[in-house]
Amino acid sequence: MNINDLKNRLRRDRPMKTITVRIPEDVLEDLKRMAPRLGFSGYQPLMRAYIGQGLRADLARFEEDASEMSRVLDGLRRHGVDDEVIASVVAEAKDATRYVATAAPPSA
Repeated sequence: MNINDLKNRLRRDRPMKTITVRIPEDVLEDLKRMAPRLGFSGYQPLMRAYIGQGLRADLARFEEDASEMSRVLDGLRRHGVDDEVIASVVAEAKDATRYVATAAPPSA
């Protein structure tokens, strides 16, 4: 994440969108109980913090994966692997990734 994105994410006046989320009652009660203990004004800011933490971790992981893939592709080219072969392998990998992305997420 670049510095401008980070600055924008830290702004308190970012626009908000109201959504409806269904969560188990016991989880909601736990959020309400933990929010003041963690210094949050209520359970909704705590939920946003948890979502933001998980999202940032995933974004960082995927950005790191993309950077690593770029280094691998550059290395293959330096070792004389033909661009058509590289493109074919990348297409196969994307197809496999699409399959994984459409699978159900693991249950918690």
